[in-house]
Amino acid sequence: MKKIFIAIVFSVFGAHAFGAVDSALVSRAEKYLNSITGLSGGFVQTNNGKSEQGNFSLLRPGRVRLDYQKMPVQLMADGADLYFYDKSLDQITTVPLTSTPAGILVRKKIDLQNADINVVDTMNYKNTFAVKMNLRGQEGLGNMTVVFNKNPVALHSWTIVDAVGNQTDVLFKDLRVKTDFGKNYFQIQRHKTVSTSGGDNFYD
Repeated sequence: MKKIFIAIVFSVFGAHAFGAVDSALVSRAEKYLNSITGLSGGFVQTNNGKSEQGNFSLLRPGRVRLDYQKMPVQLMADGADLYFYDKSLDQITTVPLTSTPAGILVRKKIDLQNADINVVDTMNYKNTFAVKMNLRGQEGLGNMTVVFNKNPVALHSWTIVDAVGNQTDVLFKDLRVKTDFGKNYFQIQRHKTVSTSGGDNFYD
């Protein structure tokens, strides 16, 4: 199950890579992402031909939560770190949110044209458009492509592929604006942590 976490965090997207960047599409994506405060809805994740469904929550800045319906796992970002929680083992794997492509979407200010975000491709379709991006200087760690509906602009899906070619598609459904999450909704407590940098500790 940790492969799911690795695929989501470290990603390289290869399909439909035309290698051209349309600045107008980048601006539309940036404007929309900065307009988001909170979202809630469902998702369908496909990886290696297997699909999983669950619930998705986002609250900017910094917070994301994915709960899987049929797997005892949870993906959570609390504003500082990104956690993969294996409920069956009561164990968490964690990495800094700033070191992941997923962290781009939940920054306080999203700047897709400057700063440390590198947009490497855009794709324009009939009803959707897509922006492929990575963290500048960390291309080897991966990148992500985010797909948006056009009219109105809205989050549609993202596709990620890790460095060894494992592709993960996440399609969102029934997303709605939501900001009134509970105080500890984006927190995991009292679980053993296995850090990617080595060593164990505990959350109260």
